Amino acid sequence: QVKLVESGGGLVQAGGSLILSCAASGRTFSSYSMGWFRQAPGKEREFVAAIRWSGGNTNYADFVKGRFTISRDNAKSTVYLQMNSLKPEDTAVYYCAVYITSWTYWGQGTQVTVSS
Repeated sequence: QVKLVESGGGLVQAGGSLILSCAASGRTFSSYSMGWFRQAPGKEREFVAAIRWSGGNTNYADFVKGRFTISRDNAKSTVYLQMNSLKPEDTAVYYCAVYITSWTYWGQGTQVTVSS
């Protein structure tokens, strides 16, 4: 059974940093792209960042460029999201996902709250 478990969320002041982790299990994900999405209250889920299986190619939403960094450790089947210079508008539930032929598998999410 495929399982993605996010961790690392919490409450942080504006300008602070957090590192989110997503541990994958149930199959080998080293050949697939992985990504992070977020959903704020009353808003649709939106793309944040993605990383190819090799880790060499990354893609970011414009609103996080220069502040967030996605990385992965295939040996640990884990993807990370380093979040710096956090803003109150970054407050959301953050989800990781695995891309097979679409964003197929999702975690349960971790709450990130940024206070002003």
